[in-house]
Amino acid sequence: MSEPTRWWWVRHGPVQNPDRRLYGQDDLDAHFPDPAAVAALAAALPDGAVWYTSHLKRTHQTAVAIADALRAQGRNIPGPIARADLAEQHFGDWQGMTFSELRALGPDFDRLWNEPGETRPPGGESFADVLARVAADIDALTRTHAGQDIVVVAHGGSIRAALALALGLDAGNALGFRIDTLSLTRIDHVPPGADRAPGTLRRWRVEAVNLVPGQTLNGGDKSR
Repeated sequence: MSEPTRWWWVRHGPVQNPDRRLYGQDDLDAHFPDPAAVAALAAALPDGAVWYTSHLKRTHQTAVAIADALRAQGRNIPGPIARADLAEQHFGDWQGMTFSELRALGPDFDRLWNEPGETRPPGGESFADVLARVAADIDALTRTHAGQDIVVVAHGGSIRAALALALGLDAGNALGFRIDTLSLTRIDHVPPGADRAPGTLRRWRVEAVNLVPGQTLNGGDKSR
């Protein structure tokens, strides 16, 4: 019988963003003020997985922090492979703007507010574009690593895109998921012949969303 392919999605560590700018694909550093949170996340991840990140350094830095925590637990991971298609949404000319600056755009801001999934900033991409590119990469990696564990250190946007694929959501509805930094989201691809939940024929099974190991419900990153 075919085995499910288990996706372990980790959002990168927190970034310093006191002005709450729309940072998107700006290449900001991740920070790890709570080593215990990294250790708890590392303990929740499987051995023997293949590892991926996006091309942005905050995901690489998070993978390194997790790898250090795993070594302290007597475990090791292979070097992660970077894939640009797993990156956060690119906001084009709006990238780096504060909420107040976005509001000053007038009708363009209204369009972003009312149609967040479909609005494409000048020089950037819509969330629907993100969903399409992330879904294509998930499909390719699922075929490459069928039946294995795949750990991806990625972004709120790419994790929401993965959930949209799994649940058949449009871009606008997928933006309703809260995805905290250093959280874990688990999604399984269930091929024909594998064990499926009773009464469903879906190819995907969502095991957990925005799980923050070691914290209670409604915990998570309070700095955002």
